Amino acid sequence: MRFSRANIPDIIIIEPNVLNDERGYFFESFKQNELNEFLGYDVNFCQENESKSTYGVLRGLHFQQPPFAQAKLVRVIQGSVLDVAVDIRKESPTFGKYIAMELNDRNKKQLFIPRGFAHGFLVVSETAIFSYKVDNFYNKEFDRGIAYDDQALKINWGMKKSHIKASYKDMNQLPLEMI
Repeated sequence: MRFSRANIPDIIIIEPNVLNDERGYFFESFKQNELNEFLGYDVNFCQENESKSTYGVLRGLHFQQPPFAQAKLVRVIQGSVLDVAVDIRKESPTFGKYIAMELNDRNKKQLFIPRGFAHGFLVVSETAIFSYKVDNFYNKEFDRGIAYDDQALKINWGMKKSHIKASYKDMNQLPLEMI
């Protein structure tokens, strides 16, 4: 596995070593010890989630408030998404900044997103299966979000708003300045 830092250094890009041959491929999708060594601290994932979505589905931008904040390790098993993580740590020099990266079943890249970030993704293929590990259990009472179309963030989702399909909840989130 190759680890590198994104433009927001606390977000880690993970690129597995994929072994291809005439039978298909093999790669190690997760190695706890290598991630912890690169991070310089231990992350202990306790839950893994998976969703399947169709073209234009936008999920996010979600986060959990403390004490249920979550670090995430995200990847795409099938299809392609534009993955976005927004720094919501008010004391951070990158507060309000975001990274956007295509994750798909061809590049097999993963993102480690630490606690203190809102996360979301937009499906840009016909369908996508999205998988992510979290280091804290979900708690509905601490579930929050940010408007995906927050004008202050200026996220370029690369798709016309009329083509985006979001839940009622995601279409009615507050802007970052109000969280």
